[in-house]
Amino acid sequence: MSLTSKQRSRLKALAANITPVGQLGKEGIGENMLKSFSDCLEARELIKVSILENAEGDPQQLGRELAARLGAECVIVIGRKAVLYRRSARKDFAHIPLD
Repeated sequence: MSLTSKQRSRLKALAANITPVGQLGKEGIGENMLKSFSDCLEARELIKVSILENAEGDPQQLGRELAARLGAECVIVIGRKAVLYRRSARKDFAHIPLD
């Protein structure tokens, strides 16, 4: 699924007021981290992740890699914060409207 610029804009606006759910540091992207972020995405659909100074690699590239490994969309990376979106599979959930 690829987001349109309008959908991306909407998600960016929603993400402006959320706090990061976790951090990506020098250990890189580990299995426990993926599980934790995946659970957060399932519960919220939209999360923000801090990319620490000591993380190895470019924040843009790390944000995209994290999204790819989570089956999510990297909405935007601003500075050292990545915003990720993945539609929840839960049925009894008020999904974020993207239209």
